[in-house]
Amino acid sequence: QVQLVESGGESVQAGGSLRLSCAAFGDTYSRYCMGWFRQAPGKERERVVFEGVRITSYADSVKGRFTITKDNAKNTLYLQMNSLKPEDTAMYYCAAAPITGFGYCYTEYKYWGQGTQVTVSS
Repeated sequence: QVQLVESGGESVQAGGSLRLSCAAFGDTYSRYCMGWFRQAPGKERERVVFEGVRITSYADSVKGRFTITKDNAKNTLYLQMNSLKPEDTAMYYCAAAPITGFGYCYTEYKYWGQGTQVTVSS
């Protein structure tokens, strides 16, 4: 199994940028489909980025502003967030879903990090 540790969250002003990190331990993240999620107080959890076997997709709310990148040597996934808005304020989590023997993403994200807080002020 894999353990995920997020970092990089902090308070920034609107229009600023942040890069979140998701370090994987115990296994290589390339064996998993990865996702970045966020949850604001009183709101449902939202998946903002899906990194699948052959596809990467972004939620409409972040498309064009957020980008997922990887460092295989460090076994770390990053979420580059630009042009931040107050509505991006949330706890951000990375999660991993195993890739099945048929090369598809398992339907459930089985492993989650502890989250990192992003606060964007206007």
